[in-house]
Amino acid sequence: MPHFTIEYSANLDARVDMAAIVEVVRKAAVETGIFPLGGIRVRAVRCEHYAIADGNPQHGFLAMVLRLGEGRDLAARKKAGEHIFRALSDHLDPVFANSKFALSFDMQINDKETSWKRNNIHDALKVETING
Repeated sequence: MPHFTIEYSANLDARVDMAAIVEVVRKAAVETGIFPLGGIRVRAVRCEHYAIADGNPQHGFLAMVLRLGEGRDLAARKKAGEHIFRALSDHLDPVFANSKFALSFDMQINDKETSWKRNNIHDALKVETING
């Protein structure tokens, strides 16, 4: 149940293709091999109202949080997190080069006792894989 939520300053719309950002994160998550394909979710939420550092309206930010279920050891989580962050950071190199920008990524583990899910995508993907 890897769910990535990206919050970003509205002023990034003129600097980046957010659909491409979402795809970079999705692809990097798949590449780690530790997340079930049918559970990966990546979404971006535009923040119209924000204040950064000294209040300069040209400063931008992108803050990503990954919520995932229990069951992966620290080493696996760190390796996956580093891979995903590197892919996202590399993709955003032009933003860093041309503006003042803050990028962050935090990983949170959901307690299975207080996390409920219902998902039929896993089964659909299995059928597609079997049937081609």
